[in-house]
Amino acid sequence: MTPEFIVDYGRRAMEMVLLLAIPMLGVGLVVGLMVSIFQATTHIQETTLQFIPKILAITVTLVIAGPWMLEELRDFTTNIFTNFPEWVRVGAGVANEGLFLSAD
Repeated sequence: MTPEFIVDYGRRAMEMVLLLAIPMLGVGLVVGLMVSIFQATTHIQETTLQFIPKILAITVTLVIAGPWMLEELRDFTTNIFTNFPEWVRVGAGVANEGLFLSAD
């Protein structure tokens, strides 16, 4: 395994985290913005008013997007576990190249 390969797979993992977090973060952002606008227009300054709608909206989003999120995560993890022996074999070959120097 080369450093470029490890960096690339780290990038893929971060992309997967971002992809799985975007639906819940987006819904939380939109609901928070709507509640803030409601609070500003009605002059209600109750701090707990934001938490209940956000929690409900994120829970509904998780229920709706949950199967898709699990499928994406399963595919990514299956890819890692399926290809890991090949990566180790190739990485061990690259690491051991220096050990097979011929003595002249």
